[in-house]
Formats: sequence, C-alpha cells, structure tokens
Amino acid sequence: MASRASNFCIDAHDPYAQTMWWAKVLEDFTVDETWEMKPEDDECGLVGPDDRFLLFLRVPEPKTVKNRMHLCLRPTDRSRDEEIERILALGATQVNDLRNGERGWMVLADPEGNEFCVLTPYRPGGDPDDGQDG
Repeated sequence: MASRASNFCIDAHDPYAQTMWWAKVLEDFTVDETWEMKPEDDECGLVGPDDRFLLFLRVPEPKTVKNRMHLCLRPTDRSRDEEIERILALGATQVNDLRNGERGWMVLADPEGNEFCVLTPYRPGGDPDDGQDG
C-alpha cells in the first residue's frame, strides 16, 4: 500500500490573500464556501480534485531562497504565452524565461515570491520530450 497526497502547504504572510489570488489563477482548485475563511486566519486554502487541498499557512519569516518544491501549471483553454500574460496581469512577477519558441516554460512568482512554472498546454498523446517540463 502507498500513500496518497492529501494537501499541499505553502508558507505565507497573508494566507487569506494568497488563497484569493490563487483562486483566480487555478481553475481546478476553488474556495470552499463552508470553510468561512477570514483575513485574520492562520490557515486558508482551496479545495481541488478528489478533495485535495492547496493550503496557505501563516509563517513569520520571509521567503529567502528558491522553493524546494513548486507547482507547474498547464493552460487548458489558451496558449502558454496567453496564460503567462493573464497571470502577470493578476500580479505575478517573472523570475526566469525558459521559453524557446513553442517549447519550454516560464518561471513566475506569486505575490509573496513563491515560484511556479507555466508550461505549454496539455496535448493528449504528446511527445514526452516536448519541452513541457518545468
């Protein structure tokens, strides 16, 4: 028997603001209205597929180094570049542009500096070495 991921935790100075920002970015993770989150809460989050959670936990210290783990996002209804522009308009910042034409990805950071990648759109049956890794 193996384990199953239940939730993913991300340190935050403002868990509520981070939750609301990521709710605008992700389509498959949403705010659970029964949670009744408030701006002063130490833990806030989004519920995703199969009742998995993306949790933001209040911590006092700032982010100081590169994430050891990060999210990789794939657009579902637009190109990689269109999705990058959408997320930048929501307040993300560019960290590293690793795009090479239609291949590659861009590393962005959320409003608190947590890094994530935006990859090319998912293509069923795509070549596993198509530059879609992040």
